[in-house]
Amino acid sequence: MSTFVATWAIVAGLFSAVAVYRLRFWKRAEPQQRLRRRPHVLLIRPVDAPTPLELENLATPIDYPGELTHVVVSPFRPRLASANVRWLASDPLTRNRKVGHIAYALATLRTGPQGPREETMDERPDALHGTVDQVVLCVDADVRVDAALVTALVDELQHGAAAASAAPRPDVSESMGGRCVRGLLVQSHHAFEVLDVMSAGAPAICGKALALSAVAADELVKLSNCIGEDLELAAVLHDKGLSVTLAKATARVPQPAAVRLSGVVERFTRWMQVLRAHRGALFPSIPLLFAPTPALMVLASIVATPEVAGALSFLVAARITLANTQDNRGGLRFEWLMAEVLLWAAWLNALKQGSTVQWRGRRFALKAGGRMEALPSSGEAS
Repeated sequence: MSTFVATWAIVAGLFSAVAVYRLRFWKRAEPQQRLRRRPHVLLIRPVDAPTPLELENLATPIDYPGELTHVVVSPFRPRLASANVRWLASDPLTRNRKVGHIAYALATLRTGPQGPREETMDERPDALHGTVDQVVLCVDADVRVDAALVTALVDELQHGAAAASAAPRPDVSESMGGRCVRGLLVQSHHAFEVLDVMSAGAPAICGKALALSAVAADELVKLSNCIGEDLELAAVLHDKGLSVTLAKATARVPQPAAVRLSGVVERFTRWMQVLRAHRGALFPSIPLLFAPTPALMVLASIVATPEVAGALSFLVAARITLANTQDNRGGLRFEWLMAEVLLWAAWLNALKQGSTVQWRGRRFALKAGGRMEALPSSGEAS
């Protein structure tokens, strides 16, 4: 038992050490050629019922050094505080409403032979979707978009990527739920910068902020009945031999003052179910490599040998180093441990719920590749 626990801790610690090495020393080459001018950006913001904080995000000025068309796509007109943000009415019947909103926006706003024209859009003859003169960005309403994010996403497509994403970076929060979210998405192995340097095969991208080439946009609209469309899109493009990259800028996600822990657990339980549906072979790696510390601490208190204590100390030191590499606010960071407890709870909940997922008030059965089949509600079933 002692050997098993010590070995597990050492392997998990080495996993973190490799991630730290890659984050610090694996640098992508800077492009040799700089862009002379910035392309026109079509920024699509799909949302159903924006919160007050999301309305603030939508109204934030974007000082992009080029032409930018900012469109909120939702079923009802939100209270938009900026005259530079337009509204497009959309109420899709697709199971994945976000993809449905994006598909409708692309069909309505794309210019050129791939989509009809809108009278108020840029009438330049070279404004074709998917060319170097127009780039499509799809960014969730909970992201506060700035020029750095837009420019970084555009740069990835301009330098050859078929699609690009930005790692979400939640703001600091004093609530338990908010600290868990930041610990998970900034300090832990589930941070998308870490996933990017540790990925093998199709990259794990986050759909909160995406840049889409013409090919990627056409593939995305095919996933309107799929949950985890970002993972599936990355897999489809990877199978086609196309590049999917991570932008150098992060996507800032402001958090409310109070973040409900129950809502956080529900959200990441769904993430675990999505992972199981899309990449089932990676599902066991969550407790083994991504969140082993809580279990190993319990086992170490039972076994209590010097070898186990040393191995656990190595693991904790490696995790703190990883957290501080990602979150350099000063001092030692420990929210990652809260995040690992959260991952355990979400992982166990995902096991319990199996292939049935609760999303936006509806129940679905998950099939291969994240395809959703609607299930009757509990009232209808009875």
